[in-house]
Amino acid sequence: MPNHYTRKIPKPSNVEREELERWIRGPKTPQSLALRARIILLSAEGQSDSNIAEKLGTTRATVGKWRRRFLEQGCDGLIDAQRPGAPRTVSDKDIETVIKKTLESTPRNATHWSTRKMAQECGLSASTISRIWRAFGLKPHRVETFNSSEDP
Repeated sequence: MPNHYTRKIPKPSNVEREELERWIRGPKTPQSLALRARIILLSAEGQSDSNIAEKLGTTRATVGKWRRRFLEQGCDGLIDAQRPGAPRTVSDKDIETVIKKTLESTPRNATHWSTRKMAQECGLSASTISRIWRAFGLKPHRVETFNSSEDP
């Protein structure tokens, strides 16, 4: 059986070729995806892995990897897969609690919540509170409405 590093891949269908060429020309296409498309089109012309690698400034292993992925999955195999990250440690309920407290209450002996006071109140870290406030555009230290003074 011939090695996939040396054998010519089957010519992409017209639809696949159009998509690969669109990725190469696209101004918003990530360069990694454009490189993969170039690899496949040069492979379809019958160029060797080492020739393609030299021409595109990459390695033979990279060329072989994307050639193999294209053979197995077509154009979909060239797109980056979602990578799993660390699981969330803050639940939606915790986030909701922080938002409600921020908007609907004030701490004792203070005019507004600080990240430290809110963190202490909710049992989360101050940086987590800060991230939640930033994500939802909350700025408890900035008052957007007129407040009349109760000072005589």
